[in-house]
Amino acid sequence: MIKLGYKLMSEEHGPADLVRNAKRAEQAGFDFAAISDHYFPWLEEQGHSPFAWSVLGAVAQATKLALMTSVTCPIMRYHPAIIAQAAATMGVLTNGRFTLGLGAGERLNEHVVGLGWPGVVERHQRLGEAIDIIQGLLEGTLTTYSGQHFRLDHARLFDRPKRKPVVVLAAGGPDAARLAGEKADGLMITDADDGLPKAYKQAGGKGPHYAEVSMCCGADEDKARKTAHRYFRWAVSGWPVQAELPHDEAFAAASKHTSVEAVAAEISCGPDADAHLKAIDDYARVGCDHIILTQIGPDQDFFFELFERELAPALRGRKGHRKAA
Repeated sequence: MIKLGYKLMSEEHGPADLVRNAKRAEQAGFDFAAISDHYFPWLEEQGHSPFAWSVLGAVAQATKLALMTSVTCPIMRYHPAIIAQAAATMGVLTNGRFTLGLGAGERLNEHVVGLGWPGVVERHQRLGEAIDIIQGLLEGTLTTYSGQHFRLDHARLFDRPKRKPVVVLAAGGPDAARLAGEKADGLMITDADDGLPKAYKQAGGKGPHYAEVSMCCGADEDKARKTAHRYFRWAVSGWPVQAELPHDEAFAAASKHTSVEAVAAEISCGPDADAHLKAIDDYARVGCDHIILTQIGPDQDFFFELFERELAPALRGRKGHRKAA
């Protein structure tokens, strides 16, 4: 059953605007909202990066939307015990409407604490340990932990929701998808690749499947293409590159020669609802039942209007869609 989420892009909007966007998303009929958890924007042009957890608390009070992180990295900048406490608190504040999205992170955000940036093998080791700690603390079954990378000393969460928050793991490849199947409660994919859901299920995964779909809705297609290029050209580089670059200046250099056409080939742009629906359907076909829509650029109002008028009716006409409680 498909549920529709709105992406709170903390790289493109300040904290007050994010709360305003969340309220508008609720009015438009979205089932949930998902926020990015960054220390830096990808590009200087994006211009923002407020603390995601403060914004989540404000949105929890301003709306009745289900909320989630998409995604938080619990292996460097945050100790997993702190993320468990934050997720538990959000679970209480939302009366069980919070989902914790986790991922292996990017150097862009994690290097700021001065611990370096490990290779991909160590990152996955750290992520596995972090998930064990977070799940154990949220369940109330773990107080002490001694791993290769993390330790936990007599920890306990005093404020936990009655129902443990769902923990979803983002996967860019089969190893991460298998880790999600083994340790998490759900999967998030970044490409419409049916191999990732298959790897997740083969590893025992039985939970929800999430995906983010980026688009740039606008009345003028050419202007929308240029807007997508201005704010989102970083995304064309692919995940192996995105995970390794250290700061926004590096992303600017890496995307310096990326053309408007190259970005438009990856991201649906303009006023045509059918083009945006096609991009969404690519993920629905591989089994994603939670679709997060990311509107690129400052014109969120046009997107909300198009969503209400054309996207939502079409998507909710698909078999199995159910409005979240």
